Amino acid sequence: MRHRKYTFKIGLKEGHRRSLVANAVCSLFTHGRISTTVTKAKEIRRVAERMITLGKTGTLHAQRLAVARIHQQGVVSRLFREIAPAYEGRQGGYTRIMRTKTRIGDGAELCILELVDYAAIGAGAEAPAEAPAEAAATEAKASEE
Repeated sequence: MRHRKYTFKIGLKEGHRRSLVANAVCSLFTHGRISTTVTKAKEIRRVAERMITLGKTGTLHAQRLAVARIHQQGVVSRLFREIAPAYEGRQGGYTRIMRTKTRIGDGAELCILELVDYAAIGAGAEAPAEAPAEAAATEAKASEE
């Protein structure tokens, strides 16, 4: 019997599937939101929420477990430094899935998977730097006042 055996296969072998999920989780932590299919998003959510929970503990052992799972030291350090502390007061539910449309080619349901506090966490990582001319104008305006 296979009671309560959750599987996420989608026609891939185990190594490829784990790499796909690990890379998607890294993209989620880097950009704050990603667009994918609903099936993949549900599996990515499982791993991402476990990694944020590990990040909330903040121990060296938890950091090593996170690196073993998602394989990118830079993303793990950002997870432990910026993302996990932002969720200290939250007991779970760090991500949200918003269904968008169906893909024309194969009819797969597409969605956006994002961190709950995307504006505070994800947008800061990819916000473009202010142009030098705009920075000079801002400083000049501040000095005039």
